[in-house]
Amino acid sequence: MAKKLLIGFIAVIVSLWFLTPVVLIVFASLTPSSDFYDPHKLFPTKLTLDHLYKLFVVLDGWRATLNSLQVAGLSIGLSFLVGLPAGFALTRYVFPGKNAFRLSILLTRSFPMMIIAVPLVVLYLKIGISDTLTGVALAHTSMILPFVVLITSSILSGISVEYEEAGMIFGLSRFGAFLKITLPLALPGLAASAIFAFIMSWNEVFIASVLTLINRTLPAHILNTAMTSPDYFKFAAGTVMALPAMVFIFFTRKYLMSMWGISLK
Repeated sequence: MAKKLLIGFIAVIVSLWFLTPVVLIVFASLTPSSDFYDPHKLFPTKLTLDHLYKLFVVLDGWRATLNSLQVAGLSIGLSFLVGLPAGFALTRYVFPGKNAFRLSILLTRSFPMMIIAVPLVVLYLKIGISDTLTGVALAHTSMILPFVVLITSSILSGISVEYEEAGMIFGLSRFGAFLKITLPLALPGLAASAIFAFIMSWNEVFIASVLTLINRTLPAHILNTAMTSPDYFKFAAGTVMALPAMVFIFFTRKYLMSMWGISLK
């Protein structure tokens, strides 16, 4: 009994540690400007959505949000188009340099984005995709792809190859066995990795800020506009950035845990 109480107490403390800043940010974003800077008011007399309205309508946050959604969707599609076959090959085939290939995938994330940014801008200017959502999506894909390859290979390794062999015995091709047998079994884990990729693209700010001037994603737009605004706009921007990722994680937490090999009862 004492052990359960201790675990429960620690869980509450950890939850409060992570949730308290989020609650305060949301609360501050709903505080009227007249109450926000009043030192005699610890709690506001009323709540308002005016800051969020101005962020979306006056500062064109809605357009930046649509840009972020388009970039994230395109990044996920491209990363899975390349990463899923690569993960399947790492799981099902034995070839020279397989371990070195795994290591090289991880090494691609060891280079700071600040080093890559300037050559990337020069390249984009030469090929004509500077300040486009496609260019940002390609950069995000290069950032997401190593994780997609490693995660999908881990997920597929947990599915026995005997299922595919049985399907091929009954007339399916290698691709058909993967499409009709392996892919449905791996779908929950792949969906979780897609959400993980979405969150990475949604929260990325440095690449989008460097590569775009007009077609900015939401984080880059917030960095360019809201950060030079009063504090309550900054908290409103923080709320807009945090809530979508939290909602996605809440509804897919079971799949996210299973993706890392943790089971939830």
